[in-house]
Amino acid sequence: MKWVTRDFVHLDRVASPWLIQRFVDPQAHFVFVPWGQEDTRPVDAIPFGLPGVELGAHDEQGTTFEKILRKYALDDPSLHNIAHVIHSGVAQVLHHAKAGPDDRWGQIAAGLLAISEGMMLLHDADDAILQASFPIYDALYANLHAHALVSQKNLEMPGYQGLGPTLPTRFLRQVLKTTL
Repeated sequence: MKWVTRDFVHLDRVASPWLIQRFVDPQAHFVFVPWGQEDTRPVDAIPFGLPGVELGAHDEQGTTFEKILRKYALDDPSLHNIAHVIHSGVAQVLHHAKAGPDDRWGQIAAGLLAISEGMMLLHDADDAILQASFPIYDALYANLHAHALVSQKNLEMPGYQGLGPTLPTRFLRQVLKTTL
């Protein structure tokens, strides 16, 4: 299926294509129209992150990412945690909100925003930004999903024992392998 959004993708309009391709439409093809020329979008494409469409840009109904979660009834708690991150990142950009030291999602969003802006500096084409960014979202999902599984199963994370992240990372890899 073909999907369309505005060009100059950033955070929500990078996370949303990742969500679409990984959990809604593995064969998704993305098309980008220039800002202010949204009416030139292909009629055979599903619009997202555009004003006035069902999966519109962030507004009082939430981010585009959140709208996709609802429309396609994606009930994965790890995806909902990513939605919190994206929501916080949008608030940081649009409303200059600051993540506090105890705001886990806001802290992750601040880092993701820096990476997102860096991707825009490294790549001229929106397709290239998506291609470079998807592994970052895959890694974020894997991390949140592994930690959610540990919590759901009441497992205890091993300590670092002076070995850096070796033991906890091996443990989390094993948790992911046994549940996939």
